[in-house]
Amino acid sequence: MPDREYDVVLWGATGFTGRLVAEYLADSYGASDLDWALAGRSEERLAGVRDELAARDDALASLDLLTGDALDRESLDRIAARTAVVCTTVGPYAKYGSDLVAACVEHGTNYCDLSGEVHWMRRTIDEHHERARETGARIVHGCGFDSVPSDLGTLLLQTHADEEFGTSCDEVRGLVSIRGGAFSGGTIASMVELYEAAAEDREVRRLLADPRALDPPESRDAPAERPQRGVHYDRDADAWTAPFVMARINEPVVSRSNALLGYAWGHTFRYGEALGTGDGVGGLARAVALAAGQGLLAGALSVGPIREALDRHVLPDPGDGPDAETIEGSSFEVRLRGTGASDGHPGGFAVEATVRGDRDPGYGSTCRMLGESAVCLARGEVDSPHDGGVLTPASGIGLPLIDRLEGTGVSFEVETVEDGD
Repeated sequence: MPDREYDVVLWGATGFTGRLVAEYLADSYGASDLDWALAGRSEERLAGVRDELAARDDALASLDLLTGDALDRESLDRIAARTAVVCTTVGPYAKYGSDLVAACVEHGTNYCDLSGEVHWMRRTIDEHHERARETGARIVHGCGFDSVPSDLGTLLLQTHADEEFGTSCDEVRGLVSIRGGAFSGGTIASMVELYEAAAEDREVRRLLADPRALDPPESRDAPAERPQRGVHYDRDADAWTAPFVMARINEPVVSRSNALLGYAWGHTFRYGEALGTGDGVGGLARAVALAAGQGLLAGALSVGPIREALDRHVLPDPGDGPDAETIEGSSFEVRLRGTGASDGHPGGFAVEATVRGDRDPGYGSTCRMLGESAVCLARGEVDSPHDGGVLTPASGIGLPLIDRLEGTGVSFEVETVEDGD
């Protein structure tokens, strides 16, 4: 967009995650390799963030500051009209994100976020997908730990399967391992908002339980891998597994990617994922404890008075988050295994993709994923059949995002593990 003043505007730069994204862009692109600006509600707080960045690089003292309000559409229109991309960390998105998406759609401005709010993503699809196609706005949800590893990892795996075997995998299963890490107040606020919406609206509850919740109408009723409940043993990984809280986000995102890519992986393709806890008695014990803990937390957050008490007295406040030592000392691995069969391999084949991050997944790695998503969109580095619409990382950006992430501490690998005949 040569007529736009900025490549990227970072909306929510004063929040916990927003600061991390700002630091990443500052360290990776400085003030000369990317035309970017900081945006938020308070100019004073934005100036404070800019001062912190300038301490890393004097040239960053020239970054522009844009002010607006998430609930003031006119102010968001002014921001969206000036930039090629809005990169936002301001959640809960169902509460604070709708007007910003609408502004970007109307101005043909690309957009990326960290939303894992499936019910809100469904709403933006229904309200804005067709208009975004008309204006050329790429609205890309889920550009953080949920759902870049799952979504792009599956795309990489399927691309490899097609090259090696002439067909895609019928099913992909993800196994997530996390070492360390912690939640920020903003993430907790999104979770509380989601459970509140689910408690009040049966349709929200239905969407959260539907792995095809984000699919177009023609594939909403196709068979799907139901979200894991309870403890299971994964024979391929030789490990016990527990339900993964982010699976209810990642599974619909991957399913929508398949649909938006023209059902390249088949109309009955299934994706599922779980949390790996290790083998033996210890792995089983961890799986049981995690499954029970998630069940208790979900039950507590589903009850209004308990949810309100936890939010007020126990859970971290928005703006709070893990310290630098926790972020840098944590890591993750997502191992994806896809299986299929072809005329030349009637005995079946299996391929694996592994996505690793050398920092906390929710913050240290997420800020890199979101930042590079914004750069890909700003520079037109996309491999997508769509010129606009409400998209996913795999369908809206594609493999170029993997290329940009290499060398940032987030890595992708793919290999054939079983070549049946």
